[in-house]
Amino acid sequence: MHKHPEKIAEFLLAGDEQGTITYITDYLEANKQLSLYEDFLTPAMYIIGKRWEKNEISVADEHLATATCDFVISMMENHNNDASNPLHTKVMLFAVEEEEHYIGLKMAANVFKENGWEVRYLGPNLPLEHAIAAVNTWQPNVIGLSAALSYRLPKLTETVQRLSLVDNKPFIVLGGRMADKFPIPNELATQVFSMNNLHALQNWLNVMEKGGRFIDARSG
Repeated sequence: MHKHPEKIAEFLLAGDEQGTITYITDYLEANKQLSLYEDFLTPAMYIIGKRWEKNEISVADEHLATATCDFVISMMENHNNDASNPLHTKVMLFAVEEEEHYIGLKMAANVFKENGWEVRYLGPNLPLEHAIAAVNTWQPNVIGLSAALSYRLPKLTETVQRLSLVDNKPFIVLGGRMADKFPIPNELATQVFSMNNLHALQNWLNVMEKGGRFIDARSG
C-alpha cells in the first residue's frame, strides 16, 4: 500500500507544486475529486498540522505547505462541471472570525460546485456581523462553517446561535476539526449538524436531492 499522505506532505512542505500534482496524477483515477481530497490532500495536511503542533516544523513551513496545497486544489479542480441545479440551491461557506484555516472549506466549496450548487465561498476569518449581513442579503439554503482549533469553539457557538435566527432559516453544516466537538443544542437539532469528512457531505448532498426535493437529509 502506498503511503500517499506522507509523500504528499513531503512535497507540500517543500513547496513543490508540480511534484505534488505529478505524484497525485500518477495514482488518481480521472475525475475522482473526493479521492483527491480525502485520500491525498486532507490526510497530508493533518500530518503537517501534527508536526506543527509538536514544533517539528515552523509556522513558515506550515504556511508554505498550505499555499502549495491551495495551488494544487485550484489546478486540479474539475472545470468540466455539467451538473444542473433544478432546485436553485445556494450555499455560502466561510470560516468563523479569527479562524485562518481554510483548505477544507475550499474543498467543500468545490464539492458543492460539482453537485451543481450556486456557491459563495467567503474564505477564512469572516467577522460575524459581516457574515450575518451577507446571509441576509443572499439568503443561502445552506451555510457551511469551519473551525479547526479548540479555542475557536466559543466563536463557533456564537456564530451558530446568531445564524440560526436569520429569517430564511438555512441549514448550518459544520466542518473542520472542531465540528465533532461542537455540542448541538436540542432546539437546533433539525437545523445544525456536523460533517466529519467530505464523503459524508457528498452522501448528504445525494439525499438532499432525493425525489427532486430540497429536504433535511437526516429524515431521509
